[in-house]
Amino acid sequence: MYKWLGLSLGFIVALGGGSAAIAAGGAAMPLEHADNDVSNTASLQRGARNFMNYCSGCHSAKYVRFNTIAADLGLSEDQLIDNLMFNAERPHDTIERTMRDEDAIRWFGTSPPDLSLIPRSRGIDYVYNFLQAFYVDPDSPTGVDNVLLAGTSMPHVLWELQGYQRAIFTPKESASGTEYEFDSFEPVTAGTMSAVEFDGFVRDTVNFLDYISEPVQLKRRVLGVWVLMFLTVFLIIAMMLKKQIWKDVPS
Repeated sequence: MYKWLGLSLGFIVALGGGSAAIAAGGAAMPLEHADNDVSNTASLQRGARNFMNYCSGCHSAKYVRFNTIAADLGLSEDQLIDNLMFNAERPHDTIERTMRDEDAIRWFGTSPPDLSLIPRSRGIDYVYNFLQAFYVDPDSPTGVDNVLLAGTSMPHVLWELQGYQRAIFTPKESASGTEYEFDSFEPVTAGTMSAVEFDGFVRDTVNFLDYISEPVQLKRRVLGVWVLMFLTVFLIIAMMLKKQIWKDVPS
């Protein structure tokens, strides 16, 4: 069943940038690698569970169907229906969000984006770090802000798991004035998960997001290897044939 953490609105605003360091209101945070593995079926299964429990109430994933997920993740139709299809009627349906646009706009000022292609457009490392970069901000309407996306409309939907943290910024003088550079996070309240457990939770979740952004990526990689092998063999044969044809032709 859904984990409605308050009025959790997933990635409401468009996630920005995927470079090695992202600036947000003068603060910069280096990105850590997600190190996810889309060939890890168990991780994808956990990530699918996480996505449906914490994300699908507010976000859609319109470019992937439930039956495709079941086939790729080794799930039976019964497992699919019982564990993932909370807001769908048929296995060939796509993932649709429950929240209505008018409600999202009224509560948060914008409509949550579809997450099908977010990892491809922003980078999986960015998504991985974004989910862990929320910090307490009393001036924010949601009570939190994000180091990677200052002024984000997204509440900290995983606060119960991670707990709350404070961001430490160091003032730096520059030609344009005083800027604040992100230094570290400091725990404020503990969550139900340890730091290691929460990191695993986030990694599984972004692994699933990486998968749905291109469900055929593993098959594509295997096919790519076979194509390169074919081209290599073809090149060898072509060179041998050329040598055979031109051997009696005077240079």
